[in-house]
Amino acid sequence: MSKLQSSKSKSFQEERGSGGSGLATPDSRLPAEGFDQLAVLLAEVSRTFYARGWVLGTSGNFSAVVTRDPLQLAISPSGVDKGSLSADQMLLIDEHARVVSHHQAKPSDECPLHIRVVLDRGAGAVLHTHSVWSTTLSDLNWDAVSFQGYEMLKGLAGVKTHEHFELLPIINNSQDMTTLAETVGSVLREHEAAHGFILRRHGLYTWGRDLAEAKRHCEILEFLLEAIGRTRLLNRGN
Repeated sequence: MSKLQSSKSKSFQEERGSGGSGLATPDSRLPAEGFDQLAVLLAEVSRTFYARGWVLGTSGNFSAVVTRDPLQLAISPSGVDKGSLSADQMLLIDEHARVVSHHQAKPSDECPLHIRVVLDRGAGAVLHTHSVWSTTLSDLNWDAVSFQGYEMLKGLAGVKTHEHFELLPIINNSQDMTTLAETVGSVLREHEAAHGFILRRHGLYTWGRDLAEAKRHCEILEFLLEAIGRTRLLNRGN
């Protein structure tokens, strides 16, 4: 069993009260893991996702809440190989995306998106991947990718049946992260039950009450995206 699988965040032990929604219950208490432990777990997630082909090159970024009052996040730095990311490379940022740890590295440009998800969803961790399937499916001129009837859906927080309808909104990408964060916030308010979203031609964002739940959500949504993509290819051949 990995360190991530065996860890628990005491701040988020209670089940969310929103049923099948993608909302977590905000908690101003400290998570069970401090910065050092979260840095180790985030680096483990990064290397695992790299091995699965979800964050090749320097793509992807990952964060986890260290404290909520004041808000501080452990987050991966910009421009690093996610296959060799180590715990001592992880940064600590505040609610304004400023580095407050003793690091010279630059934080990801997408810090405002992580902060927006944490604030709007009460998330304890946010994970962003650049898989082939999330990228290509978002390039089909769709407004969203939807799933229904898959048993894997039951791994999403609050979902009790494979008949659940899950929708991943697709948001047009932008290099203006302040404006993009505002758009993300608007989409999250419009789709309160969503467990993630996709930036067009860019990749998947998902989250959880803690890092273990966020990792599970990412695995499930990446599986479903690949299933949809492969099914589409198979149907074209028949």
